[in-house]
Amino acid sequence: MTVPEFSRPVRIDTLGEGKRTIAIEADEAERAALARRFGLVSLAALSAEAELHREGEAVLAEGRLRASAEQACVASGAPVPATIEEGFSLRFVPEGEVEEGTEIELAPEDWDTIDYSGGMIDLGEAVAETLALSLDPFPRAPDADTVLREAGVLSEDEVATGPFAALKALQDKLGK
Repeated sequence: MTVPEFSRPVRIDTLGEGKRTIAIEADEAERAALARRFGLVSLAALSAEAELHREGEAVLAEGRLRASAEQACVASGAPVPATIEEGFSLRFVPEGEVEEGTEIELAPEDWDTIDYSGGMIDLGEAVAETLALSLDPFPRAPDADTVLREAGVLSEDEVATGPFAALKALQDKLGK
């Protein structure tokens, strides 16, 4: 198994009975590796603070991550700045507690669940995954519409009135 780029293992037996606050921050090499992993132009900063406490064998982590990144515009490839400040609620459970393939209904207030093994959780990897989920999947630079138009890509308005309007009307009429 490969060690994650931003590994911050926390032994469960060091948590005790009460709550424990842990602050973590990625160094330059870790940020560069995460930028490559997530396809970012750059990752200038990544830090998080979490309050951890045990509930039986489970470990609950509630906190906030902060990051400063640049993503590539989906139209032009130009750097698009991204400032992320995201709260998270994670529940680490022993590996195998949830049987693989079992469907679980989650309400919006439910905590994201992550398996752990070996008596420790990896808070850094959990923060890295939370960062990845917090990134804009389709970042757009201010000139994205111009770049797309120059490349011949039609906007939704142009499709509605252009040569494809009849096809769209037929599709709508057929209910597809």
